[in-house]
Amino acid sequence: MITNATSPPDASRIRAVIDEFLQDRLQVKLDKARDEAERQALVENYRRETWVADAAHRVGQIQQVSHGLKFTHPDARGSQLYSQGNPMAGATLVGTHTLEAGAHPDVVGNAAALDVYKFLRLEVEGKTLLSLACEADPALVAALSDDEALARAWMTAFAGLTMQKGELTSHTLAKQVYWALDDGGYHLLSPLFPTSLVHHLWTTIRADRFSEDAKIAREARRNKQPHDQGFREYPGFAIQKFGGTKPQNISQLNSERYGENYLLASVPPVWRSDPIRPPLRVETIFGRWFERRPRVYSLIEVLRDFLLSVREVNNIAIRLKRAELLDQVRDELVQFAAELHELAPGWTRHEDCRLNREECYWLDPRRGQEDETFATGRATSDWRDAICSRFGNWLNARLEDRDGLPMGDAEQREWRTVLEDKLRLMREELDLDD
Repeated sequence: MITNATSPPDASRIRAVIDEFLQDRLQVKLDKARDEAERQALVENYRRETWVADAAHRVGQIQQVSHGLKFTHPDARGSQLYSQGNPMAGATLVGTHTLEAGAHPDVVGNAAALDVYKFLRLEVEGKTLLSLACEADPALVAALSDDEALARAWMTAFAGLTMQKGELTSHTLAKQVYWALDDGGYHLLSPLFPTSLVHHLWTTIRADRFSEDAKIAREARRNKQPHDQGFREYPGFAIQKFGGTKPQNISQLNSERYGENYLLASVPPVWRSDPIRPPLRVETIFGRWFERRPRVYSLIEVLRDFLLSVREVNNIAIRLKRAELLDQVRDELVQFAAELHELAPGWTRHEDCRLNREECYWLDPRRGQEDETFATGRATSDWRDAICSRFGNWLNARLEDRDGLPMGDAEQREWRTVLEDKLRLMREELDLDD
């Protein structure tokens, strides 16, 4: 990550950082050398200008990206992309553009050349060598070589790490989407893996799971002790692996993630409903058992206020709005009955069930499967008409307002007609169940 420099880096400081980097790598090699001849060859190869010249040659084998292709298939050979994301997508969509500190760059290509990227990530006074190369910084030119032309050529090669290589292409092993156009043609879309975004997510989740602060907070919770910091849990997440035993063959960041990609659970919630209780010790459900449903209560209030506001007016818009609100009340009644249908058949035989016979027929239809008398009574009675009548009477009573909302026979017939239509459909469904 590039930060603001406190002062411009000078050539001597840049050379010191480069020499320290090369000396550390050389020492690891020297410790493994088998003879003096190999040691001398290594010393020669790690001279600053020799190694930098070789690095400038090999940098073309790698590319800085934010969206990689090899995560789809390790043998895919197509274009890859470096982008800070599309700010036009907006904050409501999560993407690379939502990373506050910017996209953490990844590198793909020949894994044997990844040491070049480590070299370019070296920082001097808060700036990386790569950023200095992209800015054509004269101090970097002076630090790379006494030959200015040669140093500028190397710097140009290093700056090319951030550039697109060749024309945009896809590959048979890449994901491809053919997007049809109005003129009969198509766009070929090639979805790429958002490795920079994934790295941000991976580091965040890993810190939430394994950091010392998170461990201390979890320990405090287990001991039921207060703590000034909370912690996050990610239930049901999975780990996807890329690259097998050689994650560096996919990308540099994939190697730093140990080939892991965390997949958050994306499944429907497990619905947990309160147990359905039968309406016992009441003579009708058209009372507290139905009215206590929050949705029913609010709908009645809305419907009453609406009817009060249009008492002196009647037009198609008002009738449509009234019908819409009434439909919602009716649907709540149908839903209420459907919930009671889930109870075990015969629940209306309970000694505490005081419901009238018509509501028993309506709310416990499967009782007739084992109670022949009940089945006969249900088939021969006019329970549907009785339910419609009770619904109309109940709604009339609920809509009576202290300000004098008129509710007469005409309104009651309107409510009955609406419910009868719905019950007619219910009757067909219940007949099929029978």
